[in-house]
Amino acid sequence: MIPSHRSPAHFWQRIQSTGPAGFAPALLRRMALKMDQRYDFLRAELPVRIEDLVDSSGMRPPHPSRTPDASLRIGWVCSPPGPGSGGHTTLFRMVEEAEQRGHECTLLLYDRNSDDVARHEPVIRRYWPNIRAGIRSATGAIGGMHALVASSWGTAHVVARRAPSAVNCFYFIQDYEPYFYPRGALYALAEDTYRFGFTNIALGEMVASRLQSELGITADATVPFGCDTSTYKLLRRDSAPRAGIVYYAKRSVDRRGYLLAKLALEIFHLQHPDQEIHIFGDTVSDWNIPVTNHGSLRPSELNALYNRTIASVALSFTNISLVAEELMAAGNVPVMNDHPFPRADLSTTAAIWVPATPAGIAHGLSEAVSAADIEGRARHLAESVRRTWRLPSVLVSQEIERICRTPANEFALPPTAEAAP
Repeated sequence: MIPSHRSPAHFWQRIQSTGPAGFAPALLRRMALKMDQRYDFLRAELPVRIEDLVDSSGMRPPHPSRTPDASLRIGWVCSPPGPGSGGHTTLFRMVEEAEQRGHECTLLLYDRNSDDVARHEPVIRRYWPNIRAGIRSATGAIGGMHALVASSWGTAHVVARRAPSAVNCFYFIQDYEPYFYPRGALYALAEDTYRFGFTNIALGEMVASRLQSELGITADATVPFGCDTSTYKLLRRDSAPRAGIVYYAKRSVDRRGYLLAKLALEIFHLQHPDQEIHIFGDTVSDWNIPVTNHGSLRPSELNALYNRTIASVALSFTNISLVAEELMAAGNVPVMNDHPFPRADLSTTAAIWVPATPAGIAHGLSEAVSAADIEGRARHLAESVRRTWRLPSVLVSQEIERICRTPANEFALPPTAEAAP
């Protein structure tokens, strides 16, 4: 496209002065630059370096080794975490359980922009202090492991590209990540990771059902969701009643429905101007209504905020958000988009399920703050949350142990048999 700030007269003068032959290369260079900019935008969305991308159709069958050792060496491959990252928190719960079972764990950080990951260690040690694992780059030597665990579609490519052939490869799948993108290149690259032949461990029924319905792949193991009920729980109430709404804003993550939540809360404010709206996560400044920004909060601070507010917007258009059940544990009623995906792993009547429209969400919030017995419902919400992260973390460790310790010949199938799910 010709830049709009250049007039037709400008280009006519260029043609007269240089001739068509002299003008054409300049125009082609500008067109190439525009194409490069579009490609750079796509590349910026990639969580993996181009050279680490793998095509499942060209992969060689793995030849993993088995070990009778009681203690396994497990490498957990992940992107560098930021404070409060829910996906990393869930993964690190799995790491912590493996360590408690006597396994030697290493966090292999994949930084797309640098092989030096030392700067990320202080963040991990501060926000996840229970993790004892060593920390090093996934781009270095990653041999010497009994198992490597990919934790996202980008790291699955890294494991497929860099893992030694004798290592046992696992994929801890927390969401059906192709759904993060429109159907296109990134969708296809994410989808292909489920064909890599790793031991697929699905977190929740939504992921397991998507693997089956979209690709015909049965997860090797499906583990349930948990909730951190040691942090999120009812607190002793003073005389002040619950009031207000809380919302976790993630502007860059469209599957969490930021725009819908913003529009809904603007409608809700017109209906209930007396209800304070609390925002944590991203700090927002372009709203047409007054909000209280809290920024990033520690889990204990979040629990206190959940305990003094009535309801929340907790949308998710792929796998269920961890926030929803944590809110319930603190007596706060989540208003959620009514869809089979979030319902697959939080099928509860304690939440308010609404159409995914601004008016529908606003109506759900209005219903929550207008309820007759807000404190009684808060107690019912908290009592309905009984599961913890103990069971899923044990099941993940048990699956890794089972695969690494089972003699290879026990996995052998007759030549005409199809692979078991």
